[in-house]
Amino acid sequence: MFAGAQWAMFARSQDRTVHPLPSKASTPSEGSTPSEGSTPPEASRPSEASRPSEASTGGAKRPLTEADAVDIWIARWLRVRRKDLVVRYGCDPRRLYEIWEERRFPGSRDKARALFAERYPSLVDRTDYGLHRPIHRRVPKELQPGLFDCLEA
Repeated sequence: MFAGAQWAMFARSQDRTVHPLPSKASTPSEGSTPSEGSTPPEASRPSEASRPSEASTGGAKRPLTEADAVDIWIARWLRVRRKDLVVRYGCDPRRLYEIWEERRFPGSRDKARALFAERYPSLVDRTDYGLHRPIHRRVPKELQPGLFDCLEA
């Protein structure tokens, strides 16, 4: 519930409306006739104007912009899940890490930090603004013993 509230707060801060996807279960099957009290399937479907955009549902594949990078930084600080960001922007998770390590869009973190302080002043002192720190799972070579090290002596 808490993550949903954060996501809604983030969506409202971006002046975007979050729409649920239309369900396919509400349409009647082909062989059945609708009852008198039900609405025809055309009336129950949302019009093209009221449907959420492809970018908000993750359907569009487009390159990320600097404005997206600023939004992605703010979402990171609001603790929006990586999976939700991947769906929202329709990108590979590696693109998010490129932004969070500042390999793409250098300087976007500073812009996002200023915008974050303006929008969420109560969270400024509780937020870690650091870069992503990768956790390497390999053992460093200097700690890896060799098979024949003892024979050299």
